[in-house]
Amino acid sequence: MEPISPKLRERMTGVSWHRGCPVGLGELRLVRATYVGFDGRDRQGSVVVAARYAKGMLAVLRRLHAKGFPIRRMELIDRFGGDDHRSMHHDNTSAFNCRFVNGTNRWSNHAHGEAIDINPRENPYVSGSYVSPPEGRAYADRDERRPGMIFGHGVVTSSFERILGWEWGGLWPSPTDYQHLSSDGS
Repeated sequence: MEPISPKLRERMTGVSWHRGCPVGLGELRLVRATYVGFDGRDRQGSVVVAARYAKGMLAVLRRLHAKGFPIRRMELIDRFGGDDHRSMHHDNTSAFNCRFVNGTNRWSNHAHGEAIDINPRENPYVSGSYVSPPEGRAYADRDERRPGMIFGHGVVTSSFERILGWEWGGLWPSPTDYQHLSSDGS
């Protein structure tokens, strides 16, 4: 858990963070963690979260690693120009991104550093027949359990709930956001 370095500050400014964001860069922390890739090998990745959640986020990511829960990729959203759709297309797990909730002028929990999206392809956002990312359509049917999918009472949801008190968007009736975990469940 590291403060945002000058180099990272430069990388984030104008991409995932900008003037007017509801949190300053000083209120965020970089969390580096080892995770299990879909090939079973250990990988290194990073997320940015609110400082008050950094220690808990590291504990959750360590637990997921210990339990062998696979993550496809975990890179800062800046790698994708701050574009959620590009990040999801690459099945990237990411957290902080200063943006509004789609279709609104209300800040997303991601803009506060209080949310994470895990394996978006395996855990898509579903609203009626709309699935995002489109590559996640095969995973919209939750009857078949496959690696990287998040389920209620599974290791991901139980870890986030127990360690951080975060809630899962997979419990929303509609739309359902299987990839999303956040501090207040929205």
